[in-house]
Amino acid sequence: MSQQRSEKINNRNASVASPPRICVVGGGLSGLATAYRLHRLLPEASISIFEAAPRVGGVIHSERSKDYLVDHGADMFATNPPAAILLCKELGVVDELIEPLIEGRGAKIVNGGLLEALPEGFVLMRATQLWPMIRTPLLSIRGKLRFFMERWIPVKRNQGQDTQDESIGDFVRRRMGHEMLDRIVAPLTAGIYTADIDRLSMLATMGPIAKMEATHGSLAKATSERRKSGEDSVERNSAGARYSQFRAFPEGMRQLIESLVTNLPLHCIHTETRVTSLTRSSTSGWNLNVTTQKMERCESFDEVVLATPPRVTSDLIKNISPEAANTLADIEASSVAIVVLGVKQAQVARPANCFGFVVPLSENRKILACSFASQKFSGRAPADRILIRVFVGGAMQPELLQKSDLELSELVREELAELIGLTGEPELTKVVRWHEAMPQYHVGHLDRVKKIEGELAKVDGVTVVSNSLHGVGISPVISQADNAAKEIAARY
Repeated sequence: MSQQRSEKINNRNASVASPPRICVVGGGLSGLATAYRLHRLLPEASISIFEAAPRVGGVIHSERSKDYLVDHGADMFATNPPAAILLCKELGVVDELIEPLIEGRGAKIVNGGLLEALPEGFVLMRATQLWPMIRTPLLSIRGKLRFFMERWIPVKRNQGQDTQDESIGDFVRRRMGHEMLDRIVAPLTAGIYTADIDRLSMLATMGPIAKMEATHGSLAKATSERRKSGEDSVERNSAGARYSQFRAFPEGMRQLIESLVTNLPLHCIHTETRVTSLTRSSTSGWNLNVTTQKMERCESFDEVVLATPPRVTSDLIKNISPEAANTLADIEASSVAIVVLGVKQAQVARPANCFGFVVPLSENRKILACSFASQKFSGRAPADRILIRVFVGGAMQPELLQKSDLELSELVREELAELIGLTGEPELTKVVRWHEAMPQYHVGHLDRVKKIEGELAKVDGVTVVSNSLHGVGISPVISQADNAAKEIAARY
């Protein structure tokens, strides 16, 4: 923080009546986690959360339907990085968490219409075991030879920079060949980001991998060093061992949201409340124009946290930080539909015997990935039933989202009939749509974030917290919320 801005904030805060009034715009995980941390750090502060939707939680939501437990968004979180698990400990719910089931751990990839297991020990773009890569049917002999040549591929010249950004597609083609990209890396990445891998930033999404190349000269050499130091011990043991690093709640991820809400001040959350404008106060702080179903009003706050999607945030700050607003508006987001099916085990002629599978674009299919929720965690489906979540759309097939819910359900059933032998009518059918819910970290994303945060640093009392900046996972979002709250608290 510049000395000029620091002095400006201190002068403003000197005139602020204690306790400070803080508004969090957006009641998704970003907003709730920020509000929770602010409440812990500034217990006397007056905190208000304004959420335009009828409920808080954003894309995190769970519901019971026909004896099935359906997560509408994320259904688990990673324990590393540790921000999420540490938050659960603080909230007193860590003992409630459940681990993935032992049987069926692992993932598969569609290959020529068949489900083939991901090679044992393969993680992101690295093979921690060589023999499974030699045996895998996912790659041809030529593709395997090209992959094993990665050790001798020269490091890309970065024109004086330690690491220069490029797309995941360019990185993998350059180091491992197009077949490795097409058959394994692209579908795995698309399963996470629902993105175009030829636009997705290597530094913003796979930074540690890019650093391995810069530091060791190749991923193979980096993996050898990690094997010697024991850093890859979990990955080398088995694919199943990696799943021990994930957790979920017995009643779905909504329990995380409910735990945060329980630990916030009473009556601080205002749903169906939309913020339509943000302007400087004539005295100090900020005025927010707030609209509900019944009325429109203006409220004043000392601090404003914007935990809203990029386009919404951009609209709110366009008059106070035009450069930041324009750059935020440039961050695209993909849309996705999740088709949820509850079926009897007898309706699946060829069980996948895994937690899920991903689909390469070269397979010319109309689904991105499939997750067997009841295979991953207990309590998701009745006995002798399977809960299936299938992902459709994303950056590469957005036109599919123009179809009706019925059409999407029929499309998914046709695909699953071919891939796992699904027959008959499902007991449960539900389509969950998320419009522009997955930020796309395109090449140059870190530079865009640096510019946004640099411009906002000139605006005292306004903070942006969003999964469009520093990571789309649950732990990265919580970590960003913690950091933002600490910066605000330090000013008081």
